[in-house]
Amino acid sequence: MKLLTSLLAVLSLSASALAAKRSSASGDVYATYHQQALSSGSISLTDASFNDLTSMPRNHSTLVVLTALESRFGCKMCQEFKPEWDILAKSWMNGDKKAESRLLFGELDFAQGRGTFEKLRLQTAPVMYLFPATTGPDAKPNGEPIAFEFPMGPPSAELVRDWTIRHIPNTHPVPKISRPINWVKIITITTITLGSVTALFVAWPYIMPILQNRNLWAIACVLGVLVFTSGHMYNHIRQTQYVGGNGKGGISYFAGGFQNQYGLESQIVGAIYAVLAFGTIALAVKTPRIRDPKLQQLSVIVWGMVVYATYSWLLSIFRMKNGGYPFWLPPF
Repeated sequence: MKLLTSLLAVLSLSASALAAKRSSASGDVYATYHQQALSSGSISLTDASFNDLTSMPRNHSTLVVLTALESRFGCKMCQEFKPEWDILAKSWMNGDKKAESRLLFGELDFAQGRGTFEKLRLQTAPVMYLFPATTGPDAKPNGEPIAFEFPMGPPSAELVRDWTIRHIPNTHPVPKISRPINWVKIITITTITLGSVTALFVAWPYIMPILQNRNLWAIACVLGVLVFTSGHMYNHIRQTQYVGGNGKGGISYFAGGFQNQYGLESQIVGAIYAVLAFGTIALAVKTPRIRDPKLQQLSVIVWGMVVYATYSWLLSIFRMKNGGYPFWLPPF
C-alpha cells in the first residue's frame, strides 16, 4: 500500500512537471515570436513555425494568412492583399506594444509551406485563419480556427481588423490602422494642381471671350433642350431597343403608344425638334436683319414652309404612335 502511494505521488509530480514544461514552452513561443513581430509586424512562417504558433495548448491568438505571392502562381488577390495585410500587422503591433491582446500575425507562403497547404487540403489562396488562445483568460473552449471569408476584391486592413476584434475578447484596446504617407500621390496632386492653375492663368485672356460668347451659350442650351426633350434620359433609364420589328419581317422605327419608344425614334424626334427650333430662330432673328426686301420675303417663305412641313411630319408621328391623336396638318 505504501509503495502504491509513492508511485501515485511520482506520477502526479511527473504530470505536473510536464504540464508546467508545456506551459513554459508555450510562453517561450509567444515571447520569441512577439519580439520578431515588434520589428516586422507580420511574421514570415514556414511549416515548422506555423506548427509552433498554432499547436495546442497556446496562450496567445494567431491570425495567419496562407498566400501564394510568386508570379508563377498567378494569384492576383494575394498580391493585391499583401500591402493591406502589412499595414494591418504593423499597425496592430505598434499599437499593442504591451502585448495586451496577445495576438500575433503570421504569413505562410505556398513556396515555404507546401506541407501545410497539403495538410489543410487548400486548393486556392489567399486563405485566412484566426487561431484563438486555448489557455489563459482569453481562451476559447474548443480552440478551433475561425476562417475569414474573402470578398470579391482584396479586403482593406480596416475590414480585417474589425472582423478580428469580433472574435477575440474586447477587453483590450483596439489599435488604430496607421497608413504610411503616400508622398507620390501628394506630389502628383500638387504638381497637377499647380500646373492647372498656371495654365488657366496664362490661357484666361483667351478663354474669357469664349465663356462670355452669348451665341455659344445659346447653342449649348438649345442642344441640351433638344437632347432631353427627345427622350434621351428615358432610353438610358429603360434601356430601350434601338429599333423594333413590325411583325412582318421588317423594321419599325416608332414604338406604339406614348409610353414606349425606340432609341432611333428619339433621335428622329430630336432632329425634328432641331429643325423646328432653328427654323423659328431664323424667322425671329436672322430674317429681320436681311436688308433686301425680296431676299427677306424669300427667307420668310422658305423657313415658313420648312417649319410647316416639319411640324406636319411631327404630328403624323404622333398619330402613328396613337391612332386616336386628334390633330394633323397636311401633307403628312
